[in-house]
Amino acid sequence: LGDGRAGPVFVVRDAAREAILAEALKAAAFDGFTPLALERAAADAGRTKAELAAAFPGGAIDLLAWWSGRADRAAAAAIAAPQEPPLKIREKAARAIEARLAFLRPHKEAARRAAAFLALPHNVPRAARLVWTSADAIWRAMGDPSTDFNFYSKRAILSGVLSTTFVRWLADDSEDEAATKSFLAARIDNVMQFEKLKARVRDSGVDPEGMFGWLARMRYPERR
Repeated sequence: LGDGRAGPVFVVRDAAREAILAEALKAAAFDGFTPLALERAAADAGRTKAELAAAFPGGAIDLLAWWSGRADRAAAAAIAAPQEPPLKIREKAARAIEARLAFLRPHKEAARRAAAFLALPHNVPRAARLVWTSADAIWRAMGDPSTDFNFYSKRAILSGVLSTTFVRWLADDSEDEAATKSFLAARIDNVMQFEKLKARVRDSGVDPEGMFGWLARMRYPERR
């Protein structure tokens, strides 16, 4: 979906995705993300069933992946521009997550229905990949250069912050969403405490990354 290649076929397909998504989000509070709901959204957008199938061959799960990708781009854009003074990592992470929620806010009820849909057992693996992709997009926007163990640990930790903050946001119906902002700040504080712990362990002469290699050797001993 949305591979970015130039050409009229891809331009038209992206336009169809945007049009169908807009109509689907309008009706999601009542209709959810069923196949029939997507067909109605396509019809309301002036698109044929063939265009719907081409735009979202996997159905609703692909539509939600497209929506999630758009939210990821909004999050990345919020921190990609140079800032004066430069933001700290924790400030960038908070700004990115807040920007992602701001992007979803006009369709919060649709986001609730989307969360329920993605929580279905057969959708959980794809949902987990979407969260990981979101975390990866934010770290890349922050200029993360890691390619080792840190690459995975950073994204795993941020995935947890993203998912728990999203759940808290869904339950926050206050006008200023102060509870969500407070929750996010606390989760980021937890992450920073964990990073400080890792640094202390590393300073003590223990390599936390090497510990995983040791465990791997215990499970998969080298052949002599």
